Amino acid sequence: MNESCVCFVVISFNCLDKLHYHKAYEEKLRKKDSLACNVTLARLFGLDKMGFQAPTRIQAQAIPVALSGQHMLVKAATGTGKTLAYLAPIVHLLQMREPRVERTHGTFALVLVPTRELCLQVHGIAQQLVHRFHWIVPGYIMGGENRSKEKARLRKGISILIATPGRLLDHLQHTSSFVYSNLRWIVFDEADSILELGFGKALEDILDHLGSRNDGSDQNRNKMEPMKRQNLLLSATLNEKVNRLAKISLKNPVMIGLEEQNKPSDRSSAHGKNHTSLLSDEEEDLLEKHNAIVEQAVDDFKLPAQLIQGYVKVSCGSRLAILLTILKSLFERQPSQKVVVFLSTCDSVDFHHTVLSQLEWSPGLQLDTDKKQKFISCKVFRLHGNMDQDDRKKSFLGFSSEKSAILVSTDVAARGLDFPKVKCIIQYDSPGEASEYVHRVGRTARIGEKGEALLFLQPIETDYLRDLELHGASLTEYPLQKVLDSFPVNGQRLHKRKQISLDMHPWIMSLQRTLESFVISEDTRKKLARDAFCSWVRAYTAHRGELKNIFMVKKLHLGHVARSFGLKEQPSLVGRSHQVQLKKRKKEQKRERPAKRRKIPAKR
Repeated sequence: MNESCVCFVVISFNCLDKLHYHKAYEEKLRKKDSLACNVTLARLFGLDKMGFQAPTRIQAQAIPVALSGQHMLVKAATGTGKTLAYLAPIVHLLQMREPRVERTHGTFALVLVPTRELCLQVHGIAQQLVHRFHWIVPGYIMGGENRSKEKARLRKGISILIATPGRLLDHLQHTSSFVYSNLRWIVFDEADSILELGFGKALEDILDHLGSRNDGSDQNRNKMEPMKRQNLLLSATLNEKVNRLAKISLKNPVMIGLEEQNKPSDRSSAHGKNHTSLLSDEEEDLLEKHNAIVEQAVDDFKLPAQLIQGYVKVSCGSRLAILLTILKSLFERQPSQKVVVFLSTCDSVDFHHTVLSQLEWSPGLQLDTDKKQKFISCKVFRLHGNMDQDDRKKSFLGFSSEKSAILVSTDVAARGLDFPKVKCIIQYDSPGEASEYVHRVGRTARIGEKGEALLFLQPIETDYLRDLELHGASLTEYPLQKVLDSFPVNGQRLHKRKQISLDMHPWIMSLQRTLESFVISEDTRKKLARDAFCSWVRAYTAHRGELKNIFMVKKLHLGHVARSFGLKEQPSLVGRSHQVQLKKRKKEQKRERPAKRRKIPAKR
């Protein structure tokens, strides 16, 4: 079920008495007719056309708190409908406002998001929610867009503003026509991702500029009057950075999503057993309890039960051929589906996008070149941070609207994005920390739908599976041999009598030759492959902490790595730098060894 399909006004009978709607709805409410309430509300707000069903658990818990005006911190797994949990109450309260909201009143709600794509997604959901309330105007500002056009939109007035932190701070500091004196809500969506991208200082500057920093100073209290402001912080994971942001932005907030880990003992919220209050700065003993809750939550990565998780163990030299084989197998099994392939670098995305979208293949004999066809028949999109904003927007919207497509992306698509009907996530390059694995696979199996996730690992990297198991992710091995044997070679299926290694499998060898011919046939493709190779090796060396013992550069065979980019030889530049590092390491090892005393012959 798509997040935007969830009706925001159907919560629970505990909070229905706080809502005031159409007379037809109030009549159904008095009769306690839940089904009739749902249908009436869906028709009233036009949500019956959006596929309205019922709110998620997080939405049912969060919406009453958001309506109450209290500050709120929500920890919820990806794909649980956090966006609607804050947008729905905001739209509801704005449409009830008297006198009616006007554009000249400026911005009432501010939503901060980490990426441009998530900015577009939240804006799209907001547009759907306000289509009956034409006087409420949603809008967005983000990096890469024309700043002067954004300035003009802000001058006209935007009721609900979705923004990335850097561009928002820019307008706050330099756009005098930006009216935010009526600001009522500040929402931090995907707060952990915002902070991991390095926007911590920008968020503090934004809070200072808006007078919403909770540091207990009289100056900020005066700025808040007479308008009571409500801050909402939503995150898939909690850590020290998120904890600090919560302390400086939220005042006595309600915690949602931690009730299973920490049952309230001393205090309970006014909203019942499902919520525990965050701690104020003055109460040191409660602060320690809160930190304990956060520490417990850091390692708690809940994955949907309907998500099928697997891994494929493959040597480095055959990675690309096996990726193509698996993709071809997926689309032959189910032509109408979407797949997201995660890669580590922008250059690698550009190269693999070229291969997937342009590689041609003869299904019969190799010499039959006249009958070549696309190896992957569906549309292929790419997405990474170095693309122009127009191209990023086209890719995001294009992949969202297609019924059958592949998206090749960096981690820019790993957080918060809700692509409809994504059936499979392939992590071709390792995500590193377990939290990143969770965010990536969260693009599928969203809100009850089924999904698959497949992780590529080299034989030297299989210890990474133990790290994932410690965080509750259990993966089973993908039946790769069976898939390979199902493909014909030169028009004939393989009838093997003994086990064949994956690298020597006729299908893989044939496909690898085709890949190498494809790459070497044009200089632009060869350059793409070289750049991708270089950036991939650099990214491989960037693993942090204990992961360095799993992803060890010195165990890589750079010649095999080059083969995974369709190159017959490794690019000389990286080869030289690797040799220099090797020589430097040997020199350091010699220095550490105790020097042998040289025997001096006796003089005669």
